[in-house]
Amino acid sequence: MNLDDARNLAVAYLEAMEARDLDKARKMVADKVAITFPGGRRFAQIDEIVRNSSGRYRSVRKNIARKDAWQEDGVVCVLVTGTLFGEWPDGTPFEGIRFADRFEIVDGRITRQEVWNDAGERVLSMRHEAAA
Repeated sequence: MNLDDARNLAVAYLEAMEARDLDKARKMVADKVAITFPGGRRFAQIDEIVRNSSGRYRSVRKNIARKDAWQEDGVVCVLVTGTLFGEWPDGTPFEGIRFADRFEIVDGRITRQEVWNDAGERVLSMRHEAAA
């Protein structure tokens, strides 16, 4: 897989997940996929991610700022960065939360996704401000 195709696959997967087109997203990941979210939460299936996120956000979307791809040890790696926006479970809007998603792609399918974002920091900051 060339680097442009790998970048496009990673973005198409993120878009499918945002749209909750889980059938489309499933076709983009390998049968054995390893997905790690903030806090070390690990998932092996797309449906687990959706169940886990349902209580964390009412909605969440990504503004993608950058997509980098490279070859590493026979694997194509893609790093997608930008900011999150959406609504917390109570309907309060948020924006500007940094994120980074790193993908490993083998034979045209995602085998690993690692997710980092500052949502937890934002929640802690909001709680601190409310208590002050």
